[in-house]
Amino acid sequence: MAAKIKKGDLVQVITGAKQERGGDRGKQGKVLKVFPDANRVLVEGINRVTKHVKAGQNSSGAATGGIEVVEAPLHVSNVAVVDPETKKPTRVGFREETVEKDGEKKAVRVRYAKASGKAL
Repeated sequence: MAAKIKKGDLVQVITGAKQERGGDRGKQGKVLKVFPDANRVLVEGINRVTKHVKAGQNSSGAATGGIEVVEAPLHVSNVAVVDPETKKPTRVGFREETVEKDGEKKAVRVRYAKASGKAL
């Protein structure tokens, strides 16, 4: 099955706690990484968690470690791709379009936003 969400897509969180309560629902961000085996996506600025990192040293001798804030992966069912035209979440569909290249026609699968019909 083809991936409906890919790296670089603009997505919006559609489930979880509201922003007024400290949650991420309604926030938009760019997909940094996709984990297809776990059905999860890493979204920039979304689902930030504190992580305790063991103290150590880097190659220049500076101390590392402490408490860091990093993004954690979200399940793909909790995010929706943002329509490029309306800037609202939409479902993703696939359609075949014919492209002419070097004088011959070729069928290409294209992802599109179902709300507006625009290609993603």
